Amino acid sequence: MKNKKIIFSRRAIKSLAAKLKKRGKKVVFTNGCFDLLHVGHIRYLRRARESGDFLVVGLNSDASVRKIKGPGRPVLPGGERAELLSALAFVDAVVIFAEPTPIRLIELIRPDVLVKGADWQADQIVGGELVRSYGGRVRRIPLARGKSTSAIIKKIQRSNK
Repeated sequence: MKNKKIIFSRRAIKSLAAKLKKRGKKVVFTNGCFDLLHVGHIRYLRRARESGDFLVVGLNSDASVRKIKGPGRPVLPGGERAELLSALAFVDAVVIFAEPTPIRLIELIRPDVLVKGADWQADQIVGGELVRSYGGRVRRIPLARGKSTSAIIKKIQRSNK
């Protein structure tokens, strides 16, 4: 089996995305914490990849996850979360970002398709306006009901009482 580089620096992903687009490939971008990878994440990422030819996942850094989710999160450190995502056949690239939102990555990559969960309203999707401004598309994907890292954590906590 051929090893492929999948966890990219910003510079490398910018260059690769530009090359792919020149070859007529559709670059898809999504982002998230992806803490405790579960079936909801798998279904979401598989559907995101179906939106184009190459899926880039922006992964929140540990500090970023703590700001969003609170103390005690992430459960898994960023390097491990990136490694898990990189093992998925339908994820083509992972880029860790530390900012509160992925807007700088979106500006850098200029994806053809920006994907977020349907729990986000269209006008709340960071980068949506930018992507539409250059002819890109924003796609909202329904989430798997009852499948979340928070639900898994609560279930574990209940079982330990």
